[in-house]
Formats: sequence, structure tokens, C-alpha cells
Amino acid sequence: MTRHLTIDDHTLAYDVSGEGPLVVLAHGIGDSRHSYRFVAPALAAAGYRVAVVDVRGCGESSVGWDGYSRTDIGGDLVALVRHLGGPAVIVGHSISGGAATIAAATAPELITGLVELAPFTRVQKIPLGGLVSNRRYRRGTMRLVRTLLLGSVSSWSAYLDLAIPTKPADWDAELARIQTTLGEPGRMKALQAMCKTSPADAGDQLAHVACPVLVIEGSLDPDWTDPRAEGEKILADLPTGLGELAVIEGAGHYPHVQTPDEVVALTLPFLARTLTGA
Repeated sequence: MTRHLTIDDHTLAYDVSGEGPLVVLAHGIGDSRHSYRFVAPALAAAGYRVAVVDVRGCGESSVGWDGYSRTDIGGDLVALVRHLGGPAVIVGHSISGGAATIAAATAPELITGLVELAPFTRVQKIPLGGLVSNRRYRRGTMRLVRTLLLGSVSSWSAYLDLAIPTKPADWDAELARIQTTLGEPGRMKALQAMCKTSPADAGDQLAHVACPVLVIEGSLDPDWTDPRAEGEKILADLPTGLGELAVIEGAGHYPHVQTPDEVVALTLPFLARTLTGA
């Protein structure tokens, strides 16, 4: 059953399943909590209380928020953990990976670990050489730019086609759901606003994170010319010894959608180490 948390006259939609230590799952730009439809049940079955949230402006959460930065989303995640009675591990995808970094740095008493899936946690520079030599990166960048400039659902759908190289069995229905949601008033504007935000606020907080961090990248992620190198840079900016990196071969920007079994297999040992009572 969908629940709602009110924050400054706006609402966040979320679901909770299972019993045990708390794990909060937060999705990326243009998506919803439904992207964790394969991962959440597995974590709940393993003995965790799993909260899956629609970040501000997305899914069934309200639109029209004053800001869509990682700092804004990170504050929402802290509020949800506090509301549900932490501590918690946050699993954050893409923009929510950066938001989770900020949540952990600003509320260390509530956040005991982070799993960052293909996270945008550092300021990005578009490498001109990469645009020329890396076709996957070039195509992904152009589709994202068209989405940002035109607010085009079809451009976003084309990006998803590239970002999920191997589709799950339910992909046709899932894509139709995403397209319908983005057609609702304010949803595409929220996506565009998130695309315009800088990850600098998250990058500035990496050195202040005090909990363990697991970064999971897909080797075929079109958002970077070298996904492994991006993950290694995140680890280098964390305090020594806190970060670990896993790269799933053949996965794109949505490893939890494309390769959920691998994500769960990597996440469960991490949760056992970082959540009291697991």
C-alpha cells in the first residue's frame, strides 16, 4: 500500500515491505520506485524492512518543488529515514547516488552504509575525444541533450533503449508506464530540472562520508566513456578504506533493472556488514 510523507506542503510516495533493519531504495532521473521491482522483494525476503521511494517530482510524489538538486533529494531521504526510524542503508541510483552521499555526510547518525548504482556523484566534464571515439557514449549524450532541450519523451525512451542493453521480460509494459507517467503535468519539467543540476554538491561531501560505500557500475553504461574509471574516482575522493567498487559486465546505466540478481548478490553481504542486527 502506498504511503505518503509530507515535506513542506509537498508529498513523497513510498512503499514498505518486509521486517528487519531498514533499507531505503531511491531511483534515478525520470523514473520511479517501480524500477526496484526486482530488487526490493529479494531484499525483503532476505530479512530487511525495505522502503522504496518516489523522489520528489517523480512517480506518485508531488510536482512543483522549489528545487531538484542532490542536496534537496538527500534532505528528503534523511527525512524519510528519520520518519521510518533508522538507522538505514540507502541504495541510490544515478542522481540519488549523489543524494545518498549528501544524506550520509549530513546525517551520519542515521545512515550506516550506501550502495550507489551508476551514481552521478562528481562534477562531469564531457571529453571531446570520448564523443568522437566512443559511439555508445556519443549516442547516450546526444539523446540526453535532446531530452533536456526539447522535453521529449521519445528522446528519453531512446536513451533508455541504449542505457538498458538487455531488456527485462516486462520491458514493453514498463516503458509504456514510464512514458505515461512522464506525460503527466510537471513530470518532464522535473526530469529536465534534475538534468540541469550539478553534482558538485555531492562531490563536495564525499570526503565527509563516514560509512562504508559500495559503488556498482555497469560496464556498458553510456553515461561515461569508462564506467570503471568513474567508480574508481568516487572511491578516491572518499576517506581511505570506506569504498569498494563492483563492475557488472554487460550492464548499462540501470543494473538493478537489467541485472537484478547480480545487484542483490552484491548488496546482501554489504547489508550484513553495515546494518546492526542483520
